[in-house]
Amino acid sequence: MNATAPLLIPGLGAIAPDYRGILSDVWGVLHNGVAAFPAAHEALTRFRQEQRGTVVLITNAPRPAEPIHEQLAMLGVPRHAYDDIVTSGDVTRHLLISSTERKCFHIGPDRDLSLYDGTGLEIVSEADADLISCTGLFDDETETPDDYRDQLEALAARGLLMVCANPDIVVERGDKLIWCAGALARLYEDLGGRVTLPGKPHKPIYDAALARLQQIQGADFDRSKVLAIGDGLPTDIRGADAQNLDVLFITGGIHASDFGPVDTPDEALIRRRLAEEGFSARAALPRLSW
Repeated sequence: MNATAPLLIPGLGAIAPDYRGILSDVWGVLHNGVAAFPAAHEALTRFRQEQRGTVVLITNAPRPAEPIHEQLAMLGVPRHAYDDIVTSGDVTRHLLISSTERKCFHIGPDRDLSLYDGTGLEIVSEADADLISCTGLFDDETETPDDYRDQLEALAARGLLMVCANPDIVVERGDKLIWCAGALARLYEDLGGRVTLPGKPHKPIYDAALARLQQIQGADFDRSKVLAIGDGLPTDIRGADAQNLDVLFITGGIHASDFGPVDTPDEALIRRRLAEEGFSARAALPRLSW
């Protein structure tokens, strides 16, 4: 991060010529869980068309990519805005398939059960499990992580590994913050449990997303020409920074209240927060736009 150059930019178009590939977060950047942000998907579309760039969406959604394509279409994100999706569910599936434990206790809503299709895992009761897979809370509209404390304490005492398919702590759903699987994983660790998190900010999902970019771009792939876009400091920004990728920080997502008015954030506050977290960013925008 250049301390003298402006951090806040007018739009993605100001820096787009420097890049050939984008790894973009989804929830908080392209939609809020209720509706798409038109300016955001229009910006990615223009990057693909005007810069002939490649866009791979990288999301901590705990399901395989195919249902996410369908979800994005229902929310209003057009298919021409991106080339492909890599999900935390995708990389979690690979981990589950390779696990020696085959009896899995699932924590999360039924909508995430497609995660286990073709894995060969047997979904069993808590008492019979030798592995935990967490995709979220059973009811994220009414429950909190503390509702799971006793259950997780008992599971941790048995020494069971938890595979967390979505490392996010919270996400926005409309104007509400919703607890995610990462909050349960954090509590499980605090109670002495063992946790594996293959999604953002961890390396496996970036390896998969960069490999997909390389596959699409072929011999012309240049990692230094990849821009990561995201709104979550502990996931998107931490993960991209650890991979030495340039970052476009979307400040109007889950951290919007930290930087003053949502649409006119205070650049000094953004810089201070990035410095406090030990992160860097190429640029920042309140919301993704061209």
